[in-house]
Amino acid sequence: MANNLKTVALLAFLGGVFVAVGWLFGGQQGALIALGFAVVLNFGMYWFSDKMAIAAAKARPVEEHEMPEVYGMVRSLANRMNIPEPRIYFIDAPQPNAFATGRNPRHAAIAVTRGIVEMMSYQELETILAHELSHVKNRDILIGTIAATIGAAMSFFARMAFWGGMGRRNDNGAIGMIAAIAAIIIAPIVAVIIRMAISRAREFEADRTGATTTGAPLVLASALQKLDAGTARIPMDVGASASTLFIADPYRSMSAKQRQQLKFSRMFSTHPPIPERIERLEEMATGIR
Repeated sequence: MANNLKTVALLAFLGGVFVAVGWLFGGQQGALIALGFAVVLNFGMYWFSDKMAIAAAKARPVEEHEMPEVYGMVRSLANRMNIPEPRIYFIDAPQPNAFATGRNPRHAAIAVTRGIVEMMSYQELETILAHELSHVKNRDILIGTIAATIGAAMSFFARMAFWGGMGRRNDNGAIGMIAAIAAIIIAPIVAVIIRMAISRAREFEADRTGATTTGAPLVLASALQKLDAGTARIPMDVGASASTLFIADPYRSMSAKQRQQLKFSRMFSTHPPIPERIERLEEMATGIR
């Protein structure tokens, strides 16, 4: 409950900052334009999020006869969580990883890599799938999409408004110019920080829900340890638009130089450190949380 309230508060604040940027550059009209711009972008991301993520991850649909154990686990977990059974996709990559996507539980999909199916025990894979189905049940894909889209739109709108209004800056004086430049610099940073906080809250909540559903927090902790080790040494080729959805950072094995060459959208993919997630699950197993 605390994570859910925190997420709502952060989203509201993020949206408010975005509208404030519009107000700074265009008064009431600018604020309305900013709000409309965010709504249009969010609608587009909401409607096509699953297709974009699946394409970026190079995932393909699989039939039940190809992965009967995964289908069985997903079906059982979906029944326990009282949500529709999602579509299942396979990523032919050696890195252990998985993600969930979709605009709502009725249009959800789960993708697993070859590496995670080969590396995990039956119980460990079940807890990973429970974590991903928790994202679907809690509508985290929608929440994350809104936060990331508002953040990116905030940066774009601030720059567009600034350069579009350069010819009218003389009337505003030096103070107005300084405020505009500060908004261009500060607004995207605020958006990134809030996006990171939302991401951390939703991952912790998915860990908790997944562990509660399976009744095995220590098994999920064991699975996360394997993910931590696997993603650190095995690279994965995946588009930046899908990297934010994975249970573990798919870029973790990249060098610092390679990380710097990624697009700006990579900044929005931060997850909480896996050791911290493991510590929380161990505390949950002992009844502390």
